[in-house]
Amino acid sequence: MSAPMISLESATSTTSLDQLLATAKPSGCTSSSCGVSTKPADVDQAIWAKIKNHPCYSEEAHHYFARMHVAVAPACNIQCNYCNRKYDCANESRPGVVSEKLTPDQALRKVIAVANEVPQLSVLGVAGPGDACYDWKKTKETFERVAGEIHDIKLCISTNGLALPDHVAELVDMNVDHVTITINMVDPEIGAKIYPWIFYHNRRYTGIEAARILHERQMLGLEMLTACGILTKVNSVMIPGVNDEHLVEVNKWVKERGAFLHNVMPLISDPAHGTYYGLTGQRGPLALELKALQDRLEGGAKLMRHCRQCRADAVGLLGDDRGQEFALDQIPGEITYDARKREAYREVVARERGYHATAKSEAIETVKAAGDGSLHVAVATKGGGRINEHFGHAKEFQVYEASSRGITYVGHRKIEQYCLGGMGEEATLDGIITALVGIDVVLCAKIGECPKTQLMEAGVRATDAYCYDYIETAIGTLYAAKFGVEPQAATA
Repeated sequence: MSAPMISLESATSTTSLDQLLATAKPSGCTSSSCGVSTKPADVDQAIWAKIKNHPCYSEEAHHYFARMHVAVAPACNIQCNYCNRKYDCANESRPGVVSEKLTPDQALRKVIAVANEVPQLSVLGVAGPGDACYDWKKTKETFERVAGEIHDIKLCISTNGLALPDHVAELVDMNVDHVTITINMVDPEIGAKIYPWIFYHNRRYTGIEAARILHERQMLGLEMLTACGILTKVNSVMIPGVNDEHLVEVNKWVKERGAFLHNVMPLISDPAHGTYYGLTGQRGPLALELKALQDRLEGGAKLMRHCRQCRADAVGLLGDDRGQEFALDQIPGEITYDARKREAYREVVARERGYHATAKSEAIETVKAAGDGSLHVAVATKGGGRINEHFGHAKEFQVYEASSRGITYVGHRKIEQYCLGGMGEEATLDGIITALVGIDVVLCAKIGECPKTQLMEAGVRATDAYCYDYIETAIGTLYAAKFGVEPQAATA
């Protein structure tokens, strides 16, 4: 029996609160699919309870839930060669960039405004634009204020780790159970190539000595968090020729010390950003180089592959930043939190996740029953686990790999939007084709004949035949057709 179509897109954009409440089932869902667990087999129940609605810690959750970063911590205690913090900047999407710096009071107003309008919101993080642990007073005050108003929101910090050990006990007291540490090296000689200086105990250190202190503090902080039961995600920036090979060793070290996830991210080194690496010509890795390294790390610390390298003031689903909709001058001076929209959304999502889990399980069984092969698929999606984005409107593709082992999410590829009123479309399509190297099929909600033809000429099939299907259902059907087995009936 087919699952009913639940449009999370409409439920979170134009739908009124009354419509959303009507979509949710106050008495609970009676569908058998609602009881299907989306918990991965290798994650225990206690951990799943912490990550199931966290878009960064669960790949499955990132289809449904949003995060928000508040830029309350501008001060930083280290300098990274890949970082240049910019304020009042709306045109760059990368860590360390914000449009507005906030006080804790302003942050509270903004969080309430977002929670009232973005029902997907489940996580609040402080990710700078400096360091959350170094600018600790503002971070702590923000968390205390928000937790006093919105009791079910998860609290997270992102830190370079230098000041982290000093605040682990306070993180425990505030029920912060997710922390991200950026760890790019465990060898101080490599670290000296990444960090020009650190500021520690009222003194500036440089070179190998600086890197050694940073390394020791990062390892201590990670071990302390693990001992306290706080989940830790380690971010590592892949810098070709500097630490790319070394990240294999980093992965081993952080796994041994209890890191829950290891997120290997590509260096962003556009000269326009003004970073040391950008200005000196240090290149970032190609998409295939990043994937090759991630593949080498399989079997070590569990990998995160769906990171979007968010701004320090990001709002919304990963890959769909809505931060500019919530500028301070658009938010009332007095604002009251209304929990109803978030609560109703979670009821709708609980039902939809059950349907999606069933469809995904059936698609994986279809793929495993087919012959050996490999299929790489790029998907244009707005979220909800469905193929629901027009090719011309997409700013990224989510990439999946199907093989005899099943269907796996392997990353995303950012692109320039193709449809911009007829301006520069040929050049943009050339860039999209370059970004799709190694992809066999593109799935989207709609695509015109011109880009479809040009993609085909470049060896990439593009189709809108699976519009609004679950991603895995479409991939399973494509894989079965290519490798000689009849697909099971689609769930939706």
